[in-house]
Amino acid sequence: MTRSATSDLGEVKTRFFTFGDRRHPFIFRTGETLAPVTLAYETYGALNNDKSNAILVFHALSGSQHAAGINRAVNGVRRLWTEELYRGWWDDFIGPGKALDTERYFVICANYLGGCYGSSGPVSRNPATRRPYGRSFPTVMFGDIVDSQVQLLDHLGIGKLHAVAGASLGGLCAVNLAVRHPQRVGVVIAIAAGIEVTIQQRIYNYEQICAIEEDKYFNGGHYYGRRHPERGLALARMISHKTFVSLDMMAERARSEVVRPEEDRDKWYWMSHPVESYLRNQGLKFVKRFDANTYLRIIDAWQRFDLLKDTGRKSYRDVFAACRKQRHLVFSIQGDACFAPEQQEQQCEVLRAAGVPHQHISVHSDKGHDSFLLEPELYTPHIAYFLRGA
Repeated sequence: MTRSATSDLGEVKTRFFTFGDRRHPFIFRTGETLAPVTLAYETYGALNNDKSNAILVFHALSGSQHAAGINRAVNGVRRLWTEELYRGWWDDFIGPGKALDTERYFVICANYLGGCYGSSGPVSRNPATRRPYGRSFPTVMFGDIVDSQVQLLDHLGIGKLHAVAGASLGGLCAVNLAVRHPQRVGVVIAIAAGIEVTIQQRIYNYEQICAIEEDKYFNGGHYYGRRHPERGLALARMISHKTFVSLDMMAERARSEVVRPEEDRDKWYWMSHPVESYLRNQGLKFVKRFDANTYLRIIDAWQRFDLLKDTGRKSYRDVFAACRKQRHLVFSIQGDACFAPEQQEQQCEVLRAAGVPHQHISVHSDKGHDSFLLEPELYTPHIAYFLRGA
């Protein structure tokens, strides 16, 4: 493993919440329905007597419900649950004395609806056909992801969250919950996110969609039981990875030698620089732990992110007017090529215009967008202070 196999929280387990039936299905924002629906989730810490200390964490694009602790197996996810996932993706942020202090707070993280780590998604079996849903799985939007997790909160008996937190796409979900269910949350922590999709993001996302759909093994999304579109998914990951990690970080991580995969021997171009080998390796590792249809569903949800449409409001000021009783903590990462600091500046301008209490922290890092995963020391003091109501 590239990451330590130890954690202050020790061994943890994924749990499952299933809801909905034919008479009361889950209704997607497109009008499509699904029943039953299952969400895979994990919790850390203890819920207090009045259930006022809960924090909901939304993961990023390829994340999972396993945010902290060590989890070596998840029921039904055997093929995709690789060793790389054993340690929680935000383990440095969640635990005793950490940013989300489990001695104070009850932390919840769920795999997205449409995901591939135990929640209902394209890899799940359709009870009517007993085969994976594949491309027939309903179109997922961030509003659907949020609404399904609100049902999880109801199941846990949590009426109002102390806080909701998310980075990257998780930050988009956190903001969606804040504006559409303002009475359900007190504090909003959005790291390296924004309030709308930029043209640059749309271009990168479309490149990734094309990479997967043009793979000869994609077969319109019906590839289960046969060869998967691994080259297309690997290429999509390479396209996105260059926005997640800074150029200096990539150069630092690249090995000194060029490693050529055996399957590339039939190609005209042979890699000539270690950074090419590094990018190729990132793609090959990713296909072992993620599903192409799921990737497309989440990218599609990102492309369709629209707070004005979701709330029926005419301006962002009107959208965030519902959040005046909340407090928002917004983080920017200088040099972020995925969610540029200008996006958080826009977010804070809107919060200011709407009269929403907020604080804007600018993090200086040479690691790029992925700083929120790698450098807890830059975020923890601010998050801990803000959560205590200061």
